[in-house]
Amino acid sequence: MTTPQLVLVRHGETAWSRSGRHTGVTDVPLTDEGERRARALRPVLADRDVALVLSSPRRRAVTTAQLAGFADRLETTEDLAEFDYGAYEGLTSDEIETIRPGWNLWRHGAPDGETPAEVRVRVERVIARAQTVLDAGHDVLAFAHGHVLRALAAAWIDLPPEGGGRLVLSTAGIAELGYEHGTRVIDLWNAA
Repeated sequence: MTTPQLVLVRHGETAWSRSGRHTGVTDVPLTDEGERRARALRPVLADRDVALVLSSPRRRAVTTAQLAGFADRLETTEDLAEFDYGAYEGLTSDEIETIRPGWNLWRHGAPDGETPAEVRVRVERVIARAQTVLDAGHDVLAFAHGHVLRALAAAWIDLPPEGGGRLVLSTAGIAELGYEHGTRVIDLWNAA
């Protein structure tokens, strides 16, 4: 018997993710390439014993989940919404650097938006919800966004909230969170 996993899936490419724009609350669609890569997730995820499929309510995450074959089982939750980038919404890191040199989301948060500690509270709720399903022996899928999924993985392995800054998750990337000898571990990271 395989150990159940919490499987993280970042949404497919959008025009904003391709250009490096911070996309929190803005609801942008997938590009054609993003849709293609989301469809390519279907055979990768198809054979799992999935009992719970969660998604951010943003359409880029929902569409990814639908194209990956989970339209009929999808439950959206604001707890998987991307960081609220506040005043930095829609800006690239280079543009933010001109406004606030040395800025780092994981250390500073976003003005008029969220801090990593605030996002940590949300992802801890996702983990608690997933844990009951994992304890019953089934996988859980979570479709969401790059930074919030990095925050979730950091929480999973007991890193501080800023620990998500040490992980990178590409569009349509997959991560598998599981256990080794009763300890939470990252089994796979950023597979495409």
